[in-house]
Amino acid sequence: MKLSLSVRVAESFGNKRVSAIPLDELAGLAAGAGYDALCMRASVVGVHSEPGSSEDVRRTVAAHGLTVSMVTADFAVPENSAEGPDSLRNITPSLDLAETLGAGLIRICMKEEEDIGHAQRAADEARERDIRLAHQSHTRSLFETVEGSVAALKAVGRANFGIIYEPANLALCGEPYGEDTLRAYQPWLFNVYLQNHTPEPDGTFPMETWTRGEVMSTLRPLDAPGGIDFPAIFDALRAIHYDGYITMHQAFGGDMTPAEATRRTASFLRGLI
Repeated sequence: MKLSLSVRVAESFGNKRVSAIPLDELAGLAAGAGYDALCMRASVVGVHSEPGSSEDVRRTVAAHGLTVSMVTADFAVPENSAEGPDSLRNITPSLDLAETLGAGLIRICMKEEEDIGHAQRAADEARERDIRLAHQSHTRSLFETVEGSVAALKAVGRANFGIIYEPANLALCGEPYGEDTLRAYQPWLFNVYLQNHTPEPDGTFPMETWTRGEVMSTLRPLDAPGGIDFPAIFDALRAIHYDGYITMHQAFGGDMTPAEATRRTASFLRGLI
């Protein structure tokens, strides 16, 4: 397993469009903490960016000995808005960005059954460039539940279309996220996202779901006690012989600085690996 740091660590929980620190600084922090890659998002570079920006980003990442594990090419996908699936209708700009960054995986969004056909056509175009597409386990999407996720993956039916397993969103929807879930996802498992975000009645973050309505939740540091059972997840990943990226995907806001979050989570995840 390899460690990837999502640039989300430098975003606030509520604003996914702005990075709090320059990429060169963040890449240096990631490399110093022992990460192998950065997971790139539109807060740093996206399909909206000025010409030449993606080349600059690739050079900066490479200068620190890192690669780009995955690309989220626009804002609508991580914001999970109604416009999230739009990139599937014109995947070419996202493919251009991923290719320039040297990334072989793009995160996409699907919210309705009609998105399946668009995902098939986008995956077919991506296959011509040897690029894969993946959907994160996420609230308010076709990938809210384990059963719904597997059904969507089978419906798309493309070898280069898979899932980003993320246990926190499954927990928010009242879904199991242990070994049985990972085995169900195994044929399509392209990435693993980790954040310590769990449903709790006295939590401070209201989260909207389709399966359970509004769910109150708590966001903890990744290495804090309580919350997601990370040791059990890593036992399950070893059981299915997963050897891809483990991506720290959490916004820490005012709880700790990006530098502290990067160092602490790297140490925590290396211990689990």
